[in-house]
Amino acid sequence: MVQRVTRKIGDQELILETGKIGKQANGCVYAQIGGTAVIATVCCSSEAKEGLDFVPVTVEYNEKFYAAGKIPGGFVKREGRPKDKEILVSRLIDRPMRPLFEASFGREIQIVPTCVSIDGVNTPDILAVLAASAAVSISDIPFHGPVAACRVGYLDGEYIINPTYDQMEKVQLEIVVAGTKDGFTMVEGGANEVSEDVMLGALEKAQSFITEMCLLQEELIKVAGKEKLPLAPSNAVLDNKDAIRADAIPLMQEACFKKGKMARGEAVKEVKKQIAEKYAEQLEDDMQRKLFDALFDDIQYDLLRSSILEKGLRIDGRGTEDIRPITCEINVLPRTHGSALFTRGETQSLAVTTLGTADDEQTYDDIEGKTSEHFILHYNFPPYSVGEVGKLTTGRREIGHGNLARRSLAPMIPSRAEFPYTIRVVSEIMESNGSSSQASTCGGCLSLLAAGVPMKKMVAGIAMGLITSDEKYTKYAILSDILGEEDHLGDMDFKVAGTRDGITGFQMDIKIAGVSMDIMRRALDQAKRGRNHILDIMEQCISKPQELSPYAPKIDSMKIAVDKIGALIGKGGATVKALCQQYNVTINTDDDGTVTIYAKNGMDSEAAKKAIKGIVEDPEVGMVYTGTVKRIMDFGAFVEILPGKEGLCHISKLSKGRIDKVSDVLKEGQTIPVKLLEIDQKGRLNLSYIDAVEEK
Repeated sequence: MVQRVTRKIGDQELILETGKIGKQANGCVYAQIGGTAVIATVCCSSEAKEGLDFVPVTVEYNEKFYAAGKIPGGFVKREGRPKDKEILVSRLIDRPMRPLFEASFGREIQIVPTCVSIDGVNTPDILAVLAASAAVSISDIPFHGPVAACRVGYLDGEYIINPTYDQMEKVQLEIVVAGTKDGFTMVEGGANEVSEDVMLGALEKAQSFITEMCLLQEELIKVAGKEKLPLAPSNAVLDNKDAIRADAIPLMQEACFKKGKMARGEAVKEVKKQIAEKYAEQLEDDMQRKLFDALFDDIQYDLLRSSILEKGLRIDGRGTEDIRPITCEINVLPRTHGSALFTRGETQSLAVTTLGTADDEQTYDDIEGKTSEHFILHYNFPPYSVGEVGKLTTGRREIGHGNLARRSLAPMIPSRAEFPYTIRVVSEIMESNGSSSQASTCGGCLSLLAAGVPMKKMVAGIAMGLITSDEKYTKYAILSDILGEEDHLGDMDFKVAGTRDGITGFQMDIKIAGVSMDIMRRALDQAKRGRNHILDIMEQCISKPQELSPYAPKIDSMKIAVDKIGALIGKGGATVKALCQQYNVTINTDDDGTVTIYAKNGMDSEAAKKAIKGIVEDPEVGMVYTGTVKRIMDFGAFVEILPGKEGLCHISKLSKGRIDKVSDVLKEGQTIPVKLLEIDQKGRLNLSYIDAVEEK
């Protein structure tokens, strides 16, 4: 039976429907607003695994080209591996939903939202969050939802809920907020130096819409919700738990506060080994060993949090607002265009900037159309950065962290008109213990300046954390520059990047419900102080762009009349291709008549520029040209003064005296200075050898 709920959103109707499509899935919802539609399904495995300490859930958002009436480009006409955008939307759905599943359910869960229609007005990602949450909520899979999301834009002092594509190009702030009706749990987005107050206002604005969308899903649950499957909680109990805890805590109190990540890890491992030897017989059972490991995690959790809340002391000895030592270096690599090494405590980014031509732009072809980007940032997190062995792969984490760093720096990157290079930053994480994405932001900024990129302002980022005492938050601590352990064991991880004048990038994940605006305000104020502290240190290293590297491409630009673009390009691009080959350059022409020349050296660039002028400029009477003798006739010589434009230099204009043969004075291929004397009624050019003109 088909069940449907609707809600009026502005002048459009939002539809959530189930019972028509995907009936063999545990849950399936068709969601539509305007001409944009998403089908979300959820399935779980048939058997539970006992004793899981994590939720095995995957989200696979995908977009079909037919949704926009398109056929995929390239040789293969089938949609292939997930694009970066699809991965980012999958993370957008996963992060607010994952904490609401029960680990004791013990079954693998797969959520597949598919964009099947798009109208170019309503974005599919927000609809995908709603559809995915609704599909899980009506299914028989236990879930503490529903969740909802909305995009908030800020334009001309007004907040816009779910702005259109056109509006998003103009907004000063664009963030996506997700959460339950009790409070938001995830925020991410970018901005053009907005204040902390504007950010807080956007969060408040989002919550009312999220609550409304959660209530809409509850209406669907009432008419279409299935009875939930049972959980599979483990009944196993750790033997001698109190005794083990009593033995471990005194040793763990010392081990957990060792200086240095590796030293702490080794100390904790040694304590576990020592206690395990004492209880070796019972730990031969696999379940007892799992419960033993879980107990040690709980002990670490309690020790870390109690130390912060009761003493204001963190495991590395810092206070709540202290930032670890920072060092900055630039030009650490000899042949790159720009490089920097940013080290904050035990987190280190080697950031490298490369400057390229317009041909190096990143192009995207998806259901929203073809686009290109002249600023690219790639983030790599190799296993050696945490002292481990593993595969060198680019996973969802790398895509997400790189996107956050790119978004944080992008507002301060000059436009292509201001700086006509394609810019690629690569952040290689050499060490990691706390927010390598924000180290990438800082290192990326330094490397950009080292490469000579005229950034509008410097950008820095910091990761913040939160530790609370109970559900009522009677006591809490906000942490600056969190460690990996504080991220894992804390209640909130949020990253704030920006300039001294405002926020440019923001990402937050909250593990508890209903964080107050007062906590958020304090956290943002503390983050701003931390960001300015980091900028102080970065500015001591470099505060303005250096000269361009001698290894970077040489770029020159010029303006030509729009009606001359065709002449420069030539039939089928023949003219511009010939110029590129002849002068060893790359030439790009924009619709407004801007011509950009990329060359390996200044001589090639100048020669190409001169040739272009010859093609697009009209001959001017009285001007002196350096021409090339093309043909010698009995009555004179034809001289090419501009590419494709020849004139006649009559024999009488070759010398102050009489000559018998033109060949006595000139040879084919010879370069001579000539003056354009006239353009006759038939458009023919009459020239004179310049010395002869001056003598006569």
